[in-house]
Amino acid sequence: MTELKQGDIVKAHYKTGIYIGEFIEERPHAYLVKVLAVDKHPMQGDLHNPGQTDEVFFHQRKALSYLEKANINKQAIEILEDQEVPDYTDSLRKSVEKLKEKLIRRETNFNQSALRQLDDLEKQYFK
Repeated sequence: MTELKQGDIVKAHYKTGIYIGEFIEERPHAYLVKVLAVDKHPMQGDLHNPGQTDEVFFHQRKALSYLEKANINKQAIEILEDQEVPDYTDSLRKSVEKLKEKLIRRETNFNQSALRQLDDLEKQYFK
C-alpha cells in the first residue's frame, strides 16, 4: 500500500461495516480514521455466531457516527483516489436500505431479527 498522508481519503473496513473517512495518523497497530460516510452498514446480530438467533445475544450494531474517530486495522484500509465523499446522512440512509433489501430476500429468523433492529436504528438515526 502507498504511504498514507494526513488528510488522505480512505475506505476502511471496521468490524462488519465499511466506511469512507479521512486518515488522521498512524498508530502502532492501526490507523486513526475520521468517519465521513458509510459505504456498508454493519450487520446485526452476534459477530461470533453469524446467522444465528437461538441461544445467542442478538446485538444491535450502529454505524460509526459522522466525524467519529476509530482505530482501524492497517490491513483493512485502502486509499480512495478520484472519488467524491458522499454526504454522511445520505450514505447512511442508502447503506441501511441496501442491507434491508438483502435481508428481505430470504425470510429467516435471523433476517427478521436483523430487520427489527434496523427499523429501530432508522428511528434513532433519522429522527
